[in-house]
Amino acid sequence: MSTSTDLDRSSGTTGGTGRGGGGQERPRRRTTPGRVVLYVALAVVSLVWLFPVLWAVMTSFRSYEFTAVNGYVSFGGYTFDNYINAWSQGNFSQYFLNTLIIVVPSVLATLALASMAAFVLARFSWKLNIAMLVFFTAANLLPQQSLLVPLYRFYLFVGLYDTYWALIITHVAFQMGFCTFVLSNYMKTLPKELGEAAFVDGAGVWRQYWQIVLPLCRPPLAALATLQVTWVYNDFFWAVAFLSTGDKFPVTSALQNLRGQFFIDYNLVSAGSVIVAIPTLVVFFALQRHFVSGLTLGANKG
Repeated sequence: MSTSTDLDRSSGTTGGTGRGGGGQERPRRRTTPGRVVLYVALAVVSLVWLFPVLWAVMTSFRSYEFTAVNGYVSFGGYTFDNYINAWSQGNFSQYFLNTLIIVVPSVLATLALASMAAFVLARFSWKLNIAMLVFFTAANLLPQQSLLVPLYRFYLFVGLYDTYWALIITHVAFQMGFCTFVLSNYMKTLPKELGEAAFVDGAGVWRQYWQIVLPLCRPPLAALATLQVTWVYNDFFWAVAFLSTGDKFPVTSALQNLRGQFFIDYNLVSAGSVIVAIPTLVVFFALQRHFVSGLTLGANKG
């Protein structure tokens, strides 16, 4: 008994109740000069990246009269009136509704069509499988600006110019390739035995897609939904190209209404920018767990 106790003590265990998984204490990481330099560099980069955002938020809570006299490098003059004035002058309620009409159908249609295409490319083998995957991927390599004139003429010809459908169709067409590529790679990691067992039980192709494969793709779908909402929400290029009626523009154009004719109230514009950025932050934090897991999918697969 004493020999066993001595062995336990010499091996660093305390009767199997240590802090490690096998009763062993985890070794502490040594603080090396290289690690210190890395932490300092990451902290500096984080501060440099966050400084404009924090500065805009602080400016949005300060009155223009105070900063005009004391300058922006000062403290005081804090008020919430900038947000009230920005919301009323920018007509954000109407522009947010326009953005909702554009973003929701675009994201849902993109993920639905991309998941269907990815299911076919990943779960079925046919001659044009690789060619179709390359086609979807290569579509993202084409600059969007190069198709501006053909799309403009096409929407004029078919009568879709100055309609939300022009923006929705364009977003779906340009974003579907990337989503198909990501989802197809993820679906290839799923065991093929699931589809074979479902086929034996009499499940058709649609049932395999809808009830078996699609529920397993929640992490990449959540990650792609976050990215798609951000990309479509922040788009202003296609809205300027395909819309002419001011009341139909997305919320990114509302900031133009906050600019005066002879001067720009940067405090008011900062408040409007913060208002515009809030929805994307809400979406990101709501889907943060799924977003991170979707980005790291397949990282531990050997």
